Amino acid sequence: MLRWSITFIVIALVAAVLGFGGIAGAAAGIAKILFFVFLVLFVISLLTRGVRK
Repeated sequence: MLRWSITFIVIALVAAVLGFGGIAGAAAGIAKILFFVFLVLFVISLLTRGVRK
């Protein structure tokens, strides 16, 4: 999931450099959502691993 987030942020940066503001904004929004989903899942994973041990 983190890989997808990085991919979308790279797409956003390239689109912004080339002047495609709408595509850059959409890709940055998707990257932000994916990053926060990854972060939540990572924290849940850490908590469940700590409870099991």
